Amino acid sequence: MVDPGIENETVVDILVLLGFEDRHELQIFLFPLFLTLYLASMVGNILIITIVSADRNLRTPMYFFLGNLSVLEVLYSSNITPRMLMDLLRHDKYISFGGCILQLYIFCALGTVECFLLMLMSYDRYLAICNPLHYADLMNWTLSVKLAVGTWVWGLLLAAGLLLILGKSLTLCGPNEINHYFCDLTPLLKLSCSDTFMVEVAIFVSAGVVSLIPFLLTITSYIHILLIVIKLPSKSGKSKAFSTCSSHLIVVTAFYGTLTITYGASTRTQTVDLNKILSLMYTVVTPLFNPIVYSLRNNEVKEALKRFLIKVIHWQN
Repeated sequence: MVDPGIENETVVDILVLLGFEDRHELQIFLFPLFLTLYLASMVGNILIITIVSADRNLRTPMYFFLGNLSVLEVLYSSNITPRMLMDLLRHDKYISFGGCILQLYIFCALGTVECFLLMLMSYDRYLAICNPLHYADLMNWTLSVKLAVGTWVWGLLLAAGLLLILGKSLTLCGPNEINHYFCDLTPLLKLSCSDTFMVEVAIFVSAGVVSLIPFLLTITSYIHILLIVIKLPSKSGKSKAFSTCSSHLIVVTAFYGTLTITYGASTRTQTVDLNKILSLMYTVVTPLFNPIVYSLRNNEVKEALKRFLIKVIHWQN
């Protein structure tokens, strides 16, 4: 409910993203650093998408989900980093309220999709390791496509519901400066001159549905996998299972770790600098982290990359 005392104040429709203005002396170093990380992330994820699509040996549910994850990371980075890079070079850092909400919507939708994609990847590994004889029947190509499509649709709809609540409950009437480099929930709520209690409740409930449930199911899958792997008689079998699952666990830990610290604390008590640093982890670093982890620790991906490069070299010659 909007405070009656703000009815006569001008509602803000243009916002300013302050970004890293409080660290002006570092901006000359931040631009080349973030640009390098962004380009490396784009190249790495697009390469994985290309390899998974082109190599017949990788046309399995596990790599199909990995390809979806790389598509997500490309969109995730492109939603935030190019704007951040431009803002590092210019003084006028204006963004419309509608543009801010759109950026926030894409951010929330993709974050939701990633939670469920990581859950699907863990479930796929659970079936492959714990129930290998029936894996082909339980996780076939048709089912994996349906699960992936459902994940994307679910993420888009959940984010739309949250943004609908935010749009109806949030009133900005000054100041119009967001002390962040993108339109994140925490700094946006701090600008509100209306009561944000219901919005914070909606965020808390959504976070439980979007992140806690998939996280618990993901961890449950890996616990079952660990119990089965320990009992495997073959050392090579243990090594292969641990190698695959450890890659997944590294990505899951990095993603959920920063997510929990960033949004687990109260939006009113969290410091701006901490929020910015943690946000850099999952908007800039993690999208690059995923292709590195999955390519360097996965022999099948490395072999597929070699085959792809050989084809490119032959094609050029």
